[in-house]
Amino acid sequence: MERPVALVTGASRGVGAAVARALAPTHDLLLGGRDRAALDALCAELPGARPWPVELTAVAASDVAGIDRLDLLVHNAGVARIGDVGETPLEEWRRTFEVNLFAVAELTRLLLPVLRAARGQVVLINSTSGQRVNAGWGAYAASKFALRAFADALRLEEHPNGVRVATIYPGRIATDMQRGVREQEGGDYDPARYIVPESVAKAVLAAATATPDAHITEITIRPSASLPV
Repeated sequence: MERPVALVTGASRGVGAAVARALAPTHDLLLGGRDRAALDALCAELPGARPWPVELTAVAASDVAGIDRLDLLVHNAGVARIGDVGETPLEEWRRTFEVNLFAVAELTRLLLPVLRAARGQVVLINSTSGQRVNAGWGAYAASKFALRAFADALRLEEHPNGVRVATIYPGRIATDMQRGVREQEGGDYDPARYIVPESVAKAVLAAATATPDAHITEITIRPSASLPV
């Protein structure tokens, strides 16, 4: 039997790379991202993986033309810039929504025909900022709240077509993105206080491998350490 096919965005590092490694034993992989060298290195490590270099904010039908089967689409790519509403210019809001929402919506739209054909699944890596907003996180949280609404609408619309939709809400994760966030916050980066990417990947795997009778819709993961998330 053919192995299921999964596409993971933001796969060159961090959570995306961890998700790719978690899926590799059971799935053939398309690994999406902008860093072709990093994608090639990961594909060399994972049999059955192919690079899919792409700029997600400019994705077009031609970019997905060669994808004729897809069982799982994992949206992981995202950006995180923080700042008070009074100090966040319009271009920052636009950039945040372009990456965290609009690119997700368009790629999903383009791939829905093959997802429907496979009765496949969409998994969105959101954030606990998509459940609760903190001061200084307006643009990022707004994009993640919007992503939550997108997932909920997609789930209801595609249920008759057999497409399942799951959202993962992680707290702070020990990644390069988190290092950048801590720099913006003016604090130290201590990875021991955060979730490791592999824990998020296990949540993705749980949603992706749920039996047909079960539709996992949401999973929230928080760091064991006591800290704001």
